[in-house]
Amino acid sequence: MPKAPDSLDTHLLRVLCTLTVERSVSRTAIKLNQSQPAISNALKRLREIFKDPLFALDKGRLTPTEHALELHDKARAILGDIDRLFVERKSFEPERTELTFRIGTPDFLAVVFLSGVVERMRREAPHARLIIHPLSPGFDYQNALAQGDLDVVIGNWPTPPDNLHLSTLIEDEVVCVVGRGHPLARKGINVEQYLRAAHIVPMPYSVAHRGVVDTHLASLNLSRSAAVVLPYFSMALYLLPGTDLVFTTSRHFARHFAKFLPLEILPPPFEFPRMRFYQLWHERTHQVDSHRWLRTLLGAVGKRLLDEDR
Repeated sequence: MPKAPDSLDTHLLRVLCTLTVERSVSRTAIKLNQSQPAISNALKRLREIFKDPLFALDKGRLTPTEHALELHDKARAILGDIDRLFVERKSFEPERTELTFRIGTPDFLAVVFLSGVVERMRREAPHARLIIHPLSPGFDYQNALAQGDLDVVIGNWPTPPDNLHLSTLIEDEVVCVVGRGHPLARKGINVEQYLRAAHIVPMPYSVAHRGVVDTHLASLNLSRSAAVVLPYFSMALYLLPGTDLVFTTSRHFARHFAKFLPLEILPPPFEFPRMRFYQLWHERTHQVDSHRWLRTLLGAVGKRLLDEDR
């Protein structure tokens, strides 16, 4: 049976796996907190060890060879086993940890929620590193949780996946937001006006789930007119002043922007279900002390946010 070379270590395996996913030396360097020359040197060593080019440059992106793809699957399994060997060897101390935590989230919580997360993490775990990964329709967040590329995903789909652990961060009511000069700003909005109105609608961030608003309207065999479709939630609030547009969102999100933008918050004409924002995580991290700490921190920030908003 062939013997593995002594120079093949976990660092090289992590470089191989990350390069296969990121297809970029620069992005791999950022993700692993290394310099680009260090990653290039690691790739050179990997090529020597496996006697294969492993990656080819195609239009500015690295394309893995078939051998690299085979090695990636095996390396992920090996690294997972190694991580599990050491993850609970000593008690977790937030003030000393240098771990990297990865959270996947849409931007609807970026300003009002993640600022609180960052503030508390910097205070309690000043040596830890936080990476925020955007969610998009083409991103498989469930696989990312299972593979360890993400530790927690924050979502608000009406029906979350039942194969993941879940805890609620925030429950909030749905409101309509318009610019202060909007004709309906003082009168309120009824069902007919809502359905006739021009709406700002964010793009869905998962192909498998619809948002609370459109799910409820569909249950009533109704739909709204998406006059402006945006890739980012937070961009919507800046487009409302001076227009006839309507944006439907959660109250805590709307209140944050109404503090410094000329906006009016109106009760919706439908009895929308309350928006529930929750964190999801995989079984592989369920009993890990560091991840329990992270989830407790996220929950505490959500509770404080709602307490301050009352």
